[in-house]
Amino acid sequence: MEASAPGRAWRGWRRARAAGCPLSRATILFFSAFLVRAPSSDGYLALLPRGFRLTQEPVKIVGSSHFPVQVYVMLHQRSPHVLCVDQQLRNAELIDPSFQWHGPKGKVVSENSTAQVTSTGSLVFQNFEETMSGVYTCFLEYKPNVEEPTKNIQLKYIVYAYREPHYYYQFTARYHAAPCNSIYNISFEKKLLQILSKLVLDLSCEISLLRSQCHRIKMQKAGLQNELFFTFSVSSLDTEKGPKTCTGNDCEYFRRLSKARHLIERFFNQQVEALGRRAEPLPQIYYIEGTLRMVWINRCYPGYGMNMLKHPRCPECCVICSPGSYNPRDGIHCLQCNSSLVFGAKACP
Repeated sequence: MEASAPGRAWRGWRRARAAGCPLSRATILFFSAFLVRAPSSDGYLALLPRGFRLTQEPVKIVGSSHFPVQVYVMLHQRSPHVLCVDQQLRNAELIDPSFQWHGPKGKVVSENSTAQVTSTGSLVFQNFEETMSGVYTCFLEYKPNVEEPTKNIQLKYIVYAYREPHYYYQFTARYHAAPCNSIYNISFEKKLLQILSKLVLDLSCEISLLRSQCHRIKMQKAGLQNELFFTFSVSSLDTEKGPKTCTGNDCEYFRRLSKARHLIERFFNQQVEALGRRAEPLPQIYYIEGTLRMVWINRCYPGYGMNMLKHPRCPECCVICSPGSYNPRDGIHCLQCNSSLVFGAKACP
C-alpha cells in the first residue's frame, strides 16, 4: 500500500536525525521559506558515460579506383593528408605527375586558405567547416616510365565533418506542491533553479530547466495531492579547446560533469537534515522521497547523427547527415528525407 506524501516525508526526517551532515548557509537561508527532501543513497539511477572513441585515423589516406573512400574530419580541426594515389601507386615512381582536385565548390587550388593541395598532390584541410563536407575527386595524370604514354586515374573521396556528441546529465525530481495555479510554485521553481545553477557555476557547468509540470495526484489515504514534476539537465560549458577524443572520466570535461553530479546529489541529501530539524509541520512544498533520477545522455547536434553501419570507422561520432537525410533536433540518428540534397540538413524541405 502506497504511503501518503506526509508519510514519506516523516521517514526522511527519521533518517536525517542520524545523518549529521551540516548544511551550507545559503541552503539554510533558502529553505527557511522552501524545504526540499532527498532520497536515500540508492534512490536514483546513474549511468556511467560511454567513452568517445574514434578509430585511429591514419596520417595519410589512400584512395581506391573501385569505390569512394570515406574520410572523417573533426569540425574546426586539421585533416590528415588525402593522397591522390591508390594503394598500387603509393610507392611507385610517377613521371611528370599532374594532380587536380575538385570538390563541392569546384576546383581546389593550392592558394586556398582552408583546403590546400600540396606539391605532391595531397589534399589537406586546415580548418574544416561543415559546409566543406561532400565528394572530392582527384584527377591524376602520369607516366609509368618515359617510354609509355600518359595514363589517367580518377579517385573519389567522401569527406564528412564530425563532432563529439553533446554529453550531459539529465535528472528528474518531484515535489509536493501548492495548488497548481499558485504563484508560490512559480517562485519556488525560480529559486530552486538559481541555487542549482550557483552550485555548479565554479565547475563551468550550467543547469537548464527542461520541463516543469504540475499535476493532481490521487493518494490512497491522503486524497488528492498537488505535485510538481521537474526535469533538469546539467552540462559542461565548452571551455576546452580542440577535440575531446578521450575515454570516460579521463577528460577534464567529464570530471567537471561528474563533480557537478555529486554536488547535486549532496544538495538533495542535505535537505533531509533540514527537514529533520524542523519542529513545525511539513512545509507546503517539499521534495518527495525516492523520485530523484539521474541518467547520462549523449545526443548529436542538429544536422548530425550516429550510424555505425554507414560509418563503421566512426561508430560513436556524430557525423554530418548525408544528402537524403536530416536531423532537426538533438537526437541520435539522421532521419530519411529524399528531398534533402545537402550535407548537414536540419529540416526536410
